[in-house]
Amino acid sequence: MNILFLIGRIIVGFFWLMNAYNHFAQAKMMVPYAQSKGVPMAGLMVPGSGLLLVAGGLSILTGLYPTLGVLALVLFLLPVTFMMHNFWAVQDPQMKMGEMVNFMKNMALLGFSLMILAIPQPWPFSL
Repeated sequence: MNILFLIGRIIVGFFWLMNAYNHFAQAKMMVPYAQSKGVPMAGLMVPGSGLLLVAGGLSILTGLYPTLGVLALVLFLLPVTFMMHNFWAVQDPQMKMGEMVNFMKNMALLGFSLMILAIPQPWPFSL
């Protein structure tokens, strides 16, 4: 079972790190989109949220300081979920559906992130 946990950590860690990469590589597109959603100081918040994703992703991947890694992910997910994916404020039915899917995905990721805090630490195969 420990090897399955490690494989899962690798998959989830790289998921968060890939999202972090996109925050930096796609910043020119993400900042205006964040501004359109009413995010204050979007030019700082997009890379700042990318740093939270790096911290969370590396923590999950390596098993180092998982409580702090989950905290970083929660600090990312809560504002992003409610500000960027506020499906209740979208009028266009197709866009509303897309935002709702992303809202629910983020809520599931939030739930998963909180659940992993119940796993005794240190995790198997942690650095």
